[in-house]
Amino acid sequence: MPGLKTNEVAGTRAVLRHYRMSAYKARQVLDLVRGKDVDRAAEILQSTPREGARVVSKVLASAVANARNNDFLDPDDLFISACYADEGTTIKRWRPRARGRATRIRKRTCHITVIVSRLPEDRLERRRARQADQTTAVRSRRVAASRRSTGADEVSATPTRARKRAASTDHELVEDGPDVEVTDVASADADTSPDVTSVSDEDTSDEAESVTVAAADDAEDAGTEPAETEPADADAEEKD
Repeated sequence: MPGLKTNEVAGTRAVLRHYRMSAYKARQVLDLVRGKDVDRAAEILQSTPREGARVVSKVLASAVANARNNDFLDPDDLFISACYADEGTTIKRWRPRARGRATRIRKRTCHITVIVSRLPEDRLERRRARQADQTTAVRSRRVAASRRSTGADEVSATPTRARKRAASTDHELVEDGPDVEVTDVASADADTSPDVTSVSDEDTSDEAESVTVAAADDAEDAGTEPAETEPADADAEEKD
């Protein structure tokens, strides 16, 4: 038993009849989008530099509009389930040639049909998962880019902030620090240095006393009295 024919495929269709183009040229474009999602097919047709691509794009848009308005289908869930081009009426013209003869000119036409249907559930699931992965990847790239830009801004602003922070800290220390009385270093050294003159006088008097005590001890050992020393002033009076 033969399989399902192309023109018997279930779905929403749009047909363009008697377009002035050969079916061969239209089929070359239709082979590019057969079985593709509607969005992907529209992108392919938009980037194809052929006249047939412009025509097929219009037929595809008509089929999608029919599915949305007549069958109430979501355009994002549609794909091209079938598309074909049949030969239409051939217009015959005549051109005169040599020796009174004439040559036939054939102007071909075609009928372009595009059928769109809803994607199967498994394909829809795979498509949604792929779109979710793409969205997550785009979001992660945006977050990474924003973090890199934020880090660069912080690095560029760090010296200025550090200087401001150091200046504010020094200012606080000057304002809040304890009151310290600063005196002259020379006067402080003079106050703390010992009195050299007084120390030397005390040492001299101690030595004189020790010498006198030693002389008295020697005299007692010899049994004589120590000689009394008279002041110089008394000697001078006697001489007078």
